[in-house]
Amino acid sequence: MRDFSSDHRWLSLNTATVRKQGDLIHIIEACARHGIRAIDPWRDQVAAVGLERAVRAVRHAGLELSGYCRGGMFTSDAARRGEVRDDNRRAVDEAAALGASCIVLVVGGLPQYSRPGSVTSKDIAAARAQVDDAIAEMLDYARAAKLPLAIEPLHPAYAADRACVNTTKQALDICDRLDPGHTGALGVALDVYHIWWDPELMAQIARAGRDRLLAFHVCDWLVPTKDILNDRGMMGDGVIDIRSVRAAVEAQGFAGYSEIEIFSNDWWARPIDEVLRTCIERHRTVV
Repeated sequence: MRDFSSDHRWLSLNTATVRKQGDLIHIIEACARHGIRAIDPWRDQVAAVGLERAVRAVRHAGLELSGYCRGGMFTSDAARRGEVRDDNRRAVDEAAALGASCIVLVVGGLPQYSRPGSVTSKDIAAARAQVDDAIAEMLDYARAAKLPLAIEPLHPAYAADRACVNTTKQALDICDRLDPGHTGALGVALDVYHIWWDPELMAQIARAGRDRLLAFHVCDWLVPTKDILNDRGMMGDGVIDIRSVRAAVEAQGFAGYSEIEIFSNDWWARPIDEVLRTCIERHRTVV
């Protein structure tokens, strides 16, 4: 396993971690101050400053992109399928312009939550089938742009409103169905917040192998958790054995960034420089 104790070369900042402290340009400037070399920006943050300006800022700062958040939200009623397709193609175009290494896919839950206005449905099996079909369609477009797609399994608490793919096994099953040749076009983004509890996790990481492991996200699970969405912990403040998970992905050959992604009302209320200093310290001592 790589030694992170002496520097933070392999720290990437998911820009949601400090989304309340300023716009994307402000975040990029702060990363430059702290010697952070990679980010994973969110589409709404890019849209707020404009794609061309975001591209210029990323290039000027010499940043790499460990991913682009997010594509997906595939589930909808029939009337909105075209909207879903077009939205995800725009995500591919944006990611290509920014030089992202992959697009993170949050696949969507039940249609009425993923695409508001869709007819209410309780059929999660149908939602999962729709996810397969939509990723297959997106994959053709993403391949042409040479943009890998990274399916992110989310904790089961999000199955209804954000992602009906909830385990690493489910995500890898989709990869095997749609990319049986392991071409590198389709894989997984593993976030410890969502997968740490899974008794099959280590076996599924081994199953994934290097070619399916496209992104690795870190934060921590607090006890008690006050808000399932916006109370993630800083690494080391919770119960996740982060190093064991990182050791497992690196044993398969993953050598990319450990991307810090913290949705937290607590950390959003703190100055950006304090947050980034803490991220760097915990990346060296805990991740």
